[in-house]
Amino acid sequence: MDAYSGLLAAYMAAMVGMVIFAVLAYVLTAFFMSKVFAKAGVHGTWRAWVPVYNFMAFFKLGDLSPWLVLYCVGGAVLLSWIGIGFIFSLALFLGGGVAAYRIGMKLGKETGFVAFWLIPVLWLGIVAFNKDQWNTAVAPAQWAGNGFLADRTVWEGVPVQTTTGPALPGTPAGADA
Repeated sequence: MDAYSGLLAAYMAAMVGMVIFAVLAYVLTAFFMSKVFAKAGVHGTWRAWVPVYNFMAFFKLGDLSPWLVLYCVGGAVLLSWIGIGFIFSLALFLGGGVAAYRIGMKLGKETGFVAFWLIPVLWLGIVAFNKDQWNTAVAPAQWAGNGFLADRTVWEGVPVQTTTGPALPGTPAGADA
């Protein structure tokens, strides 16, 4: 039994370390997200502290349907037992990148800034503490007419993307964005 007690102690120490790391990552993410929500004009930054709902609000700010988050989380949980749940986790990460891109546009960031989304806590930290102001006049997303991706939900206290805005660069006058 002595040979296994050292291994068990190392395993338990690793588990405690992972839990501490996860809690710290969650607290940092929620704190940074609350700052981003405040910039965007979300009433009640408490939304950033509610698991899953915080990413639903983040997707909404990024002009994606917030229900995509539930689809991805549900798919990851339900299909993980057959080994393909990670595909939904990857889809959630990529959707977060698209939302981060749109949020970056509304904050006046360059297209390449979305590369920081590879480390979401870093992206959120930069966006949370820079001096950029939220721009509501950004043109609607290209998928705004798509029934699956488009955001048609209305939540009290969360800004809604306007359906009109300046034309995207390279879009002919009078064409729908």
